[in-house]
Amino acid sequence: MTAGQLEKWLATDESKSVGQSDGGESVGHASGRRIIKLLHMKKADLTDDDLAHMRKVVGYVHRHVAQRPGGDVADTPWRYSLMNWGHDPGT
Repeated sequence: MTAGQLEKWLATDESKSVGQSDGGESVGHASGRRIIKLLHMKKADLTDDDLAHMRKVVGYVHRHVAQRPGGDVADTPWRYSLMNWGHDPGT
């Protein structure tokens, strides 16, 4: 997803409805906000912490994609969760 697509997605109720949370913002939703910032940064400005977060995102997406449920996934928490992390697997 582009930074613009992700920003628009994170503003939806569907985005806010999924993910692990302690009552506040979910981990994936917070990650999505950070991904937007990273997408706007120049490579030269990325820190080791930024790169570590990018590796975390890739790992999450790989694990979650492997758990794809059967059938139509268009309106599922599985897809919404991936989208919070900046990846839209489509339908």
